[in-house]
Amino acid sequence: MQFQKLSFQNAEGERLAARLDLPVDGRPVAYALFAHCFTCTKNLRAVNNISRGLTGQRIAVLRFDFTGLGESEGDFAETNFSSNVADLVAAANFLAHEFEGPQILIGHSLGGAAVLQAAGQIPSVRAVVTIGAPSEPTHVTRLLASARETIEASGEAEVAIAGRTFRIKKQFLDDLDRTRMESTVRNLRRPLLVLHSPLDTTVGINNAAELFQAAKHPKSFISLDKADHLLSKPEDSLYVGSLIPAWVSRYLEPVHLTGEALEAEGKQTVVRTGQARYYTEILAHGHGLVADEPVTAGGTDMGPSPYGLLTAALGACTSITLRMYADRKGWPLEAVTVRLNHEKIHAEDCENCETERGKIDRIEREVELIGPLNDKQRARLKEVADRCPVHRTLHSEIVVETTLKPKESEGQDQSS
Repeated sequence: MQFQKLSFQNAEGERLAARLDLPVDGRPVAYALFAHCFTCTKNLRAVNNISRGLTGQRIAVLRFDFTGLGESEGDFAETNFSSNVADLVAAANFLAHEFEGPQILIGHSLGGAAVLQAAGQIPSVRAVVTIGAPSEPTHVTRLLASARETIEASGEAEVAIAGRTFRIKKQFLDDLDRTRMESTVRNLRRPLLVLHSPLDTTVGINNAAELFQAAKHPKSFISLDKADHLLSKPEDSLYVGSLIPAWVSRYLEPVHLTGEALEAEGKQTVVRTGQARYYTEILAHGHGLVADEPVTAGGTDMGPSPYGLLTAALGACTSITLRMYADRKGWPLEAVTVRLNHEKIHAEDCENCETERGKIDRIEREVELIGPLNDKQRARLKEVADRCPVHRTLHSEIVVETTLKPKESEGQDQSS
C-alpha cells in the first residue's frame, strides 16, 4: 500500500517515527490513528494487515512507535502509560496540523487502553476501536510478575518480553496503579467497538466484558473466534481490517469532493501494486477492489487475478445489459446469472477463429435467465448478451496509450 515515512515530536521534544498509510489514490475520506501493543512496534504484521483493510476503504492510517520503541527516540525505561497517552495526543495533533484530525482511534492490547484514555483529549475523534484491550492497564503487570519484586525493591529491573529485554522502572508500575478505566469508558461519549478473542490467554475475555459493560451506547462487541492475542494468523488480522471500516462508516463525517478530485472520482481507475508479492489495490470510480495471483503463481490469493476481473467485467456488463433491455421491454425477467471461464487455447483448436497459429483467449459464458420468458424473448436476450458494451470492446480494436508519470521526490510516497 502507498505510505509516507514521517516523524513528529512528543511532549519531551523527542522524535517519534511514524508511517502514514494511504488509499491507492492518495485521497482519504478519513484518518485513523493506531496504537500498537505493549513493547510492540508500528511494523507488527497484524497492524499492517489491519491498516491495509482500512486503506482499501479509503481510510488513511497513522501508526507510530511509542517513545523508546522501534525507530523512535527516547528511553523506554523513562516512559509509562501516561506518557503513551501523551504520545497519542501528540500524534493526533500532528495529523490535525499536517493533514486532518483523526476521526478514528484504534488500539491493540495496552494501546487499546491508551486510546480510550486519549479520546477525550482529541476533539476530532468520532469513534474508538479496541482489540484485545485490558479493562485496566494494571493487567500488563502480569507480564512482569517474575520481576515485580525486584522492581519494587530496587526501583527497576531488566525484563524479557517476547524475546527482547526492556528496563522497567517502578514509576511505570506506580503510573499503572493510578490509572482507572471504568469512569473513562463510561464518559467516553463516542461509539465504541470492542474486538476480543475468547481464546486470548494474555488479556482474558472478561476484560472485553468489563469494557463493554462500562461503555454507553452506541457500543458493539465482536468475538475474534480462535484468534490469539497478537493476531498472529494473517486471516485474523485481515478479518479485523475488514470489520472496522464497515462498523465505523456510519459514524464518519462524510467528505465532499470538489473540482478535479470530484471529476477524477467519477471517471478514473487507479491501480497500485507494492512489494507484497502481487497484492494489488484498485480504486475504480471511487470503489475499492483488490487483485492478486494464486499462490501457485507466486501471489497471496487475496483477490481475483486480472483475468478474473476481466471476466467479472464481462459478466457484470452482460447481466446489467440484459436487465436494462428486459425492463425497457417490460419482459418478466426476474434475475440473470452469468457464469464465465477463461482459458488460453491453441488457435488450431478453434474452428471459427481467424488466427491460425499460437494461442488465443477463449471465454466461455453461460447465461441463466430466470423468469416466465417465452422462447422468442429468451432468444432475443441471447442476442443482446453479445452486444453488451464490454463484449463489443473485447471484439473491437483497442488503443492503450501508456505514459510515465514524472519521477517524484525521493522519500515521499512509497508502497508496500
